[in-house]
Amino acid sequence: MPPKGKAAPKPKGTENIKPSTSSSNSTSSPAAQQPTTSTSPSGNTPTAPSTIGERSQQRFHESRPFDAARQKLGLSGLSQAEQTGWVSSQLAARSSTSTGSSRRTTPRLGPKAQRELWRHVNDASLPIRTLKNKKSAPTPADVWGTDRAGQKIAGYSIARYEERAAKRTALTALQVTSRAFREARERAKRGLVVTRDHREQPIVLVESAKDVQEEKQRRRQMAALRRELYGEMTGEFRQDPEWDGVEPIPQVEPEAALATISYPEEYAEAISYLRAVMLQKEYSPRCLRLTDHIISMNAAHYTVWLYRAANVFALQLPIPDEIDWLNGVALANLKNYQIWHHRHLLVDNYYPTLASGPPSTLSRFADSEREFLSAILAHDTKNYHVWSYRSYLVSKLGLFDAAEIAAMAALIGDDVRNNSAWSHRFFVVFSDPRQSTPGTAATDADPAVPREVVDREAQYAMDKIYLAPQNQSAWNYLRGVLVKGGRGMRSVEGFVSEFVRGLGEGEEREDVLSTHALDLLAEICKEKGERERADLCLRRLGEKWDRIRVGYWEWRRRCLDDGQ
Repeated sequence: MPPKGKAAPKPKGTENIKPSTSSSNSTSSPAAQQPTTSTSPSGNTPTAPSTIGERSQQRFHESRPFDAARQKLGLSGLSQAEQTGWVSSQLAARSSTSTGSSRRTTPRLGPKAQRELWRHVNDASLPIRTLKNKKSAPTPADVWGTDRAGQKIAGYSIARYEERAAKRTALTALQVTSRAFREARERAKRGLVVTRDHREQPIVLVESAKDVQEEKQRRRQMAALRRELYGEMTGEFRQDPEWDGVEPIPQVEPEAALATISYPEEYAEAISYLRAVMLQKEYSPRCLRLTDHIISMNAAHYTVWLYRAANVFALQLPIPDEIDWLNGVALANLKNYQIWHHRHLLVDNYYPTLASGPPSTLSRFADSEREFLSAILAHDTKNYHVWSYRSYLVSKLGLFDAAEIAAMAALIGDDVRNNSAWSHRFFVVFSDPRQSTPGTAATDADPAVPREVVDREAQYAMDKIYLAPQNQSAWNYLRGVLVKGGRGMRSVEGFVSEFVRGLGEGEEREDVLSTHALDLLAEICKEKGERERADLCLRRLGEKWDRIRVGYWEWRRRCLDDGQ
């Protein structure tokens, strides 16, 4: 403000300039940060504001003491003193704020007029600077906007707003420090550092683990503050300095999609980073940890399993360590195919090492695999994926031995109806390359199978049939053993007859302990050329002993007529 000249007498009509009482509504809002007791230009004593919006409104009106009255009454409705005060405040505000091009639009006052202007301003204590509304805000209070919950910040108490402001300040400070960390890391990648004279000099900067840990802590604090202040969710990978430099590739759903998949935020973020590193064909420990994280959320993600295997092989990680990790995942996801396919790939990769090493190494690995498979089968003895892998393992490692047969015997002993154990036993016994013909189908006779093996397995099946005559698994096994040994079904006619008594001798005398025995007896009779007795066996199955499948038995009877 220009220095005062000589004191001049007050012109008439300028003393005690105050807005009309009709403008008192402009000062009805409370005061600023500290409760004020000074008298406002309207002559009213304002009260302390209770919200930040009220404080903003009060400050706005205090910077424009005549605006409320002018807007309500019009300029002509003001007294001469009020008109003089309003014009003086407008000219003072424009003179103090005009710069550049705005100076050319502000009227220039002569020296005398300027002295008069500043005298009016001083005498009436008029504000030189005025607060302005943002064009997008209908009222001064609305300039604060809303918080993450949609609540207007103008309704915050002053204490609550100061707490929010302190958090925003803390967030800014953390962001500045974090930005400095990122810039230093980028310069270190280029082998440069900025010196005091702002020149980049080559240097090798070693980033300590402590620096990284501090940055992780900063980012966690920043994420918490952003979530609290703005509702912004920052994922785990964004918080980790290890993933700086990787630009995630998010899933973009088509605009015309009938139904979009709603992924959890954590999963969507991890998958977006997976896409990025797979596109770059990166194989690194951090990528391995990324696959672990995704598998923990979705163990059925086929692609991530393949990428994990590629990382394991590219990094040449110890296969036993990976299998140890895989065991825990398998126990938590019993019916997951991808887990067993991954194990298959691991064993394929590890086999050359096992085959070229001492036999004890392969033996220890086989024992460990059997032990784990037993643990899995203890949860579900008929898990198809486990049995499929076990067949592969036996073939790959050559485990056609007594230990594998004994393991099956134990499972069958626990549950004689465990068809999976019966099938695996048949595979182990009759696919052993030492006593079988390569390429022979399971349903074909194989002269290479020793006679004593056929006798042993046939007797084993018959012993188990005595325990549960209606168990189809043991009967099927017996049939398969006889076929492999090249023996006819009539070789067990005496055994089968023990389960069928009085056939065709009347309802009271006929007793069938096993429908499977009666079915096998029909085949034996057909094999012997006794067509009528074979027809009787099939007819009684449909009429009484297995009426639920009467259609099947009638079809079998027609096959007898056709000579099939």
